[in-house]
Amino acid sequence: MTSINIEKSFCTTREAAKLLGVSVGTVQLWVESGLLRAWKTAGGHRRVMRDSVDQLLRKEPELTVTPASAASLPNQPRPLRVMVVEDDADLLRLYQAKLARWPMPTKVAGMYSAITALLAIGRGGPDLLITDLNMPEMDGFSMLRILHQAPELAHTTIVAVTGLDEAAIAAKGGLPTGILVLAKPIPFDRLQEIAVGIVNQSRVLIHAHTDA
Repeated sequence: MTSINIEKSFCTTREAAKLLGVSVGTVQLWVESGLLRAWKTAGGHRRVMRDSVDQLLRKEPELTVTPASAASLPNQPRPLRVMVVEDDADLLRLYQAKLARWPMPTKVAGMYSAITALLAIGRGGPDLLITDLNMPEMDGFSMLRILHQAPELAHTTIVAVTGLDEAAIAAKGGLPTGILVLAKPIPFDRLQEIAVGIVNQSRVLIHAHTDA
């Protein structure tokens, strides 16, 4: 008798986390936000639809590292990790060119969509997240509301760079607290100031920890 191997159409949150390379807590957060489709058993356990996991896996982020400052010297602090979420390819290239000139070692991940950004952040949050708000499929508003609850971003500085004014942002439901909003055209000098502040604060915290 021929045996038939039927692939499960669902998986547990732990299995989904392993497939996606993120924590179980992140999978639960994505389920609650609707990024992953799931249902609950009679016993209250979540079962994640496998096709929604596969859809995320097909959206693997494209990572781009700034060539001029990607590596730090031995015994030096690690590069500043920056993620830029921007669906306009020309603007994303402009970000990469400008950030490559920053004075500190910087590693930049460029994301063309909010969903690929969420997947990458689930595997480790950046020091600085710069995002547009108007994007297709999932906009920056939805992404930031999901990330507001994400433990991976507890120590991340988030900046929204947008062409929307205050009234338009309010009409979309506003943004979570603690997010700095800067107006387009992209204020690269201000972004560099923010990055320098993050690096300086990191050094203070490292020294304080060492002294303790």
